[in-house]
Amino acid sequence: METQTVSTMPPQNAWLAGDLEIVPLSKHIGAEVKGVDLTNISDDQFEAIHEAWLKHLVLVFRDQDLSDPALISFSARFGELDLAPLDANGRSNAPAHREITVISNVKGSDGKPIGALGAGEAVWHIDMSYNPVPPKGSALYALEVPPAGGETGFLSCYAAFEGLPAELKDRVVSLAIKHDATLNSAGIQRSHLDAVSDLRTSPGAWHPAVHIHPETNRPAIYLGRRKHAYIEGLQVEESERLLDAIWEAGTREEFGWHHSWRKGDLVLWDNRCAMHRRNPFDGSNRRVMHRTQIKGSKPQH
Repeated sequence: METQTVSTMPPQNAWLAGDLEIVPLSKHIGAEVKGVDLTNISDDQFEAIHEAWLKHLVLVFRDQDLSDPALISFSARFGELDLAPLDANGRSNAPAHREITVISNVKGSDGKPIGALGAGEAVWHIDMSYNPVPPKGSALYALEVPPAGGETGFLSCYAAFEGLPAELKDRVVSLAIKHDATLNSAGIQRSHLDAVSDLRTSPGAWHPAVHIHPETNRPAIYLGRRKHAYIEGLQVEESERLLDAIWEAGTREEFGWHHSWRKGDLVLWDNRCAMHRRNPFDGSNRRVMHRTQIKGSKPQH
């Protein structure tokens, strides 16, 4: 009887990095890293992970078992961590580990949310881009997930820039955009800021509409959030028309991919070249995620 040989080769388009298998998840963005326990990684494994992160922008690690200190320890290998931002009500939601942001719809025994962003949709955004120096990366770990909904979409800002029509691409490289600070990605107004009455004077940080990634040297569009954004030097009506055109051309479905969460997933994304969003889910189901963010540098032309 002929012996059947079982192939040990990775799936098509997958690649090996040492003892890790990297499986791309879409044409432009996302890869799953297989064969690693993030609580116990060697220097060689970390270098392979870092290489894959720069190549694929978003990495998925399934079936991880991470305490908050372990999540902080892994994230800190990429650089110094930011302290978690205060929530929309000006509170810290993980005071025992100030590097941890809780993303959740769950309410505590006092009736107050234990985390941020609730169960609704979160629009396309770049984390913390309303600050002069946004984080370079974010890591989000799933502790509890709903049976349906809550998927996170990711979009390649490299592909978004390359996909712009030539005339729009030529124009956008010289623009600066103000990234609004008044609303979070769920559209909730931050309690310490007034509602926007004039886009030209509203609070936020100025960033180039296209910046150069400091490690890959590739140009990436840098949009932040759509609502309340403003292009420097234009009349408000002209700014709105141009931003609408940029967003329509730059956020096409073909540039992105959506991740369906499982408990134990750790997703790491490069905040300098990847936007993300979230689908809504049934608020009667629990969703609890813990996030860390890695300090970045000011975006540059």
